Amino acid sequence: MSDFTSVAKTSDLAPGECMTVDAGGTSIALFNVDGTFYALDNTCAHKGGPLGDGFCEGHIVKCPWHGWPYDITTGECTRHEGEKVHAREVQVVGDDVQVRV
Repeated sequence: MSDFTSVAKTSDLAPGECMTVDAGGTSIALFNVDGTFYALDNTCAHKGGPLGDGFCEGHIVKCPWHGWPYDITTGECTRHEGEKVHAREVQVVGDDVQVRV
């Protein structure tokens, strides 16, 4: 079973924001949705755009390259059925945001 890796502090990411972090050598898009943290692999299923640089609206992130929308909570593309990115398990311990790698 994989372990959790600390990737950020809770204060690094305000609600409604996203950022790119490194988790054990894997690029991860980290999101704060109303105080709850979520993580997706940072590569859009369409052309590999960086989701951590995307545009967040509620629980949806749009890829900055071509606008493909993903549900931050599941990784499902909301425009193209069957397309998705891997959603990662997140836990907050104190002020550390940790992602399972």
